[in-house]
Amino acid sequence: MISSKPLDIPCSLQERKVLEKIALAAHELGVPAYLIGGFVRDKLLGRRTKDMDVVCVGDGIALAHKVAESLGNNIAVNFFKTYGTAQVKWNDLEIEFVGARKESYRQESRNPEVVAGTLEDDQNRRDFTINALAISLKEANYGTLLDPFNGLADLDKKIIRTPLAPAQTFSDDPLRMMRAIRFASQLQFTIEATAFTAIQENAERIRIISQERITDEFNKIMLSPKPSVGLDLLYKAGLLKIIFPQMIDMVGVEMYEGKGHKDNFYHTLQVVDNIAENTRDLWLRWAALLHDIGKPATKKFEPGHGWTFHGHDAVGGKMVTRIFTRFKLPLHDKMKLVKKLVELHLRPISLTKENITDSAIRRLLFDAGDDIDGLMMLCEADITSKNKTKVKRYLENFELVRKRLKEVEESDRIRNWQPPVTGEMIMETFALQPGRIVGDLKSAIREAILDGEIPNTYEAAYAFLLKKAGALNLTPVK
Repeated sequence: MISSKPLDIPCSLQERKVLEKIALAAHELGVPAYLIGGFVRDKLLGRRTKDMDVVCVGDGIALAHKVAESLGNNIAVNFFKTYGTAQVKWNDLEIEFVGARKESYRQESRNPEVVAGTLEDDQNRRDFTINALAISLKEANYGTLLDPFNGLADLDKKIIRTPLAPAQTFSDDPLRMMRAIRFASQLQFTIEATAFTAIQENAERIRIISQERITDEFNKIMLSPKPSVGLDLLYKAGLLKIIFPQMIDMVGVEMYEGKGHKDNFYHTLQVVDNIAENTRDLWLRWAALLHDIGKPATKKFEPGHGWTFHGHDAVGGKMVTRIFTRFKLPLHDKMKLVKKLVELHLRPISLTKENITDSAIRRLLFDAGDDIDGLMMLCEADITSKNKTKVKRYLENFELVRKRLKEVEESDRIRNWQPPVTGEMIMETFALQPGRIVGDLKSAIREAILDGEIPNTYEAAYAFLLKKAGALNLTPVK
């Protein structure tokens, strides 16, 4: 019986049940089947995973239908006849089926020419040795780990290595260069020296990859436990200057009259790592990545003072839109969030000074809205000094700012606030058409409340409106 045989990887009872059904279905169809790739790798590493890849020496789509039938409950099979792949979802598992294949590539494309092949052919085409590990689902050796490239040893040594010659591997499919760096960043592994050299030599080949695929891998690097690992590897490999040239502009320290500035590239990587310790929110991590992106364009040396970057927050905010467009990232809510945080990231720092007015606090709450907590997280991540006393002082100051923000918000309710007298009310009160006068009156009310000149109430705002309107010789209609 297949079920009585052990597996060379740890699996839950549910996973074992599914594998047994796959093995039985493959046996009935007469097609050898194997569990392969990321599921095997992650199970051996003790990582959570719910994606199974099954390769069979035969028709993967037919095997998927047979397995779905055995699982019952009218389980659907999503299949792509052109590619010979199929997917079955059962509970929280996603199982992908494909026939073993052999691939060959043309120089101008990463899309291979595919023919049916053996398990050995299929393992040869895998990107890395740790992804070529397979578990046999054949009755004769069910549960046995098949490791032709010593991937198990590479897992133990924490090495990213290609099954075949790395130069050929990366030239065939240049996206594998991004994947190598992504795995190094996610798993905290080291890319083998010859493989990394091959990435450097083939970096220009990344240009044939679609932006969507590049962005997908880049975002996975951004979501890794310590994103700086992958970002630094992208830089050293020569890939970053191709896919994200604005980041390269931040590299290095310039000296003049004995004064230098910090390396804004490595400072940024530290900020991204700092914020990654507190959130898995991809867009807060992007805000950290871009918070100083405007510095190269605003860098200036002022005699007697040193290097300045005046206005880099505003310039950086404008760059966010172009960068998101290039990366084909969401251009609505997510882009607006990142843009807002980049533009505001210096504001809380200014509030750490003494004698900051409630007006300044109100304005920050008004401008940041619901994103105030993310903004404060970014500002705290922006502290990268090696001077522990200085870091402690900054953090204490930010804690005071948080306290002030909370106090003013509780008393004034400014976050996401709109003035109690609207533009529509102004037009109705004075029989005005939409125009500059209406906008000026509305702005005056808003500024008066934010400055603390009048309370945040309808009565006070309306009285203020009548006063301002009177100065313009406007009278309310009866």
